Amino acid sequence: MKSIVSVLVAFLLIGALGIVGCAKKVEAPIADDGGVAPTGRLKIGVSMPTRSLQRWNQDGANLKASFEAAGYEVDLQYAGDNDVSAQISHIQNMISGGCGALVIAAVDDNSLTEVLKGAAEANISVIAYDRLIKNSDAVAYYATFDNEEIGRAQATFIKDALKLDAAVAGKDSFTIELFAGDLADSNADFFFQGAMDVLQPYLDKGTLKVLSGQTTREQCAIPNWNTGESQKRMEGLISSNGYGPEETRLDAVLSANDSLANGITNALVDAGYTADDFPLVTGQDCDTASVQNMLKGLQSMSVFKDTRKLASRAVLMVSSIVAGEEPEINAPDLYDNGQGLRVLTYQEDSRVVVKDDIQTVLVDSGYYQPADIGL
Repeated sequence: MKSIVSVLVAFLLIGALGIVGCAKKVEAPIADDGGVAPTGRLKIGVSMPTRSLQRWNQDGANLKASFEAAGYEVDLQYAGDNDVSAQISHIQNMISGGCGALVIAAVDDNSLTEVLKGAAEANISVIAYDRLIKNSDAVAYYATFDNEEIGRAQATFIKDALKLDAAVAGKDSFTIELFAGDLADSNADFFFQGAMDVLQPYLDKGTLKVLSGQTTREQCAIPNWNTGESQKRMEGLISSNGYGPEETRLDAVLSANDSLANGITNALVDAGYTADDFPLVTGQDCDTASVQNMLKGLQSMSVFKDTRKLASRAVLMVSSIVAGEEPEINAPDLYDNGQGLRVLTYQEDSRVVVKDDIQTVLVDSGYYQPADIGL
């Protein structure tokens, strides 16, 4: 009798582990509101790249809260300060620890090929979160924003603010310097490509001039999107090109995100620029420091990406997979994983925010409380 009971218990345990380890085979009833209600407490592994940027702290918190509100258990891990080996170790533990799905914002878009083979072998669904993971067929879906459009929006803001279309070629010219994100982040490439699609014609005509001559992504990249490194590069550009409010005019700085913009702003303020003569500086993420700088006149704009929506999208994707359904996608053919395979993608919308939009877009929506941004 004992042996029969033992066999039955072992059979049940194997079945339970199979459910946890294979998100695609879990059956889930439909909730009253029409969404997918997960059965039991399926564990979701969430891997974020760093705690050093406000943006990823918000994403991690939003993902954890959204998954838990939907009834899932969450294993949330941060990869130190963009530590590839730490992220790989965390993902290995998530795979062996019974996670049924993984949501990953990669430190390095090419670093996860080997570790994700383990996820594929365990039939664990992998969702790339706002950073495309390349060279892995384990990645089922991608939740992100339209990153090339974000770069185009930043550059279009500069184009319109400087009235470049009205400039007379060979007579009117404006100076600009370019700042791009980490070379290991595929998004930085999309941002830069989108921006240069807009700016390159004006550079070719001489309407825009980069006095440093640094116009390639490799020349403009800042490792780990680091504010301090961005400030050092801007200080070097100021020194080598004589930029200053009473010296060589600097009309604009294309900054791919707010972390870079904060370093750029610090350097410009140290060089004597004030709100009255500040160059145009772009940004992205609407971090609190940058929103405060916009209120002070020390940053011109930021692209707002509502990460609450992106977290909810990741939950919807996982819940659809759990229910054995195809997640909703709106960009099936845009992203190649580097192996000739298209990654099925949902892109959320973003929007440009300037000083006059801060109250309605960021505060009234509940994204920030007034005290968060000094209002």
